[in-house]
Amino acid sequence: MAKSLVGVVTSSKGDKTIVVTVATRKTHPLYRKQYTVTKKFMAHDEKNEAQNGDKVEIIETRPISARKHHALSRIIEKPKLREDSLVALKVTEEPKAEKPAAAEEAK
Repeated sequence: MAKSLVGVVTSSKGDKTIVVTVATRKTHPLYRKQYTVTKKFMAHDEKNEAQNGDKVEIIETRPISARKHHALSRIIEKPKLREDSLVALKVTEEPKAEKPAAAEEAK
């Protein structure tokens, strides 16, 4: 059976390709201290449906290209606010006009 991994999409710029960052916790064998190890996987996204920030599950498949050995299985969770939407909100907001009374008093 193919291995499945859960991670966060960090890049979706490529056509039908996403980069998923998977974080795992490991314990040091001598000191018993836990630490986080992150690894990036390139995965095939046939419908280009995953976006940055989505929590996804990827499964191991046959080699699709030189660096792609995983495919998108499902999108687990989408973020409530994306960076893209925040930028769009800032662009659509009108800049506030300065008070004309203050400008006249300065003269």
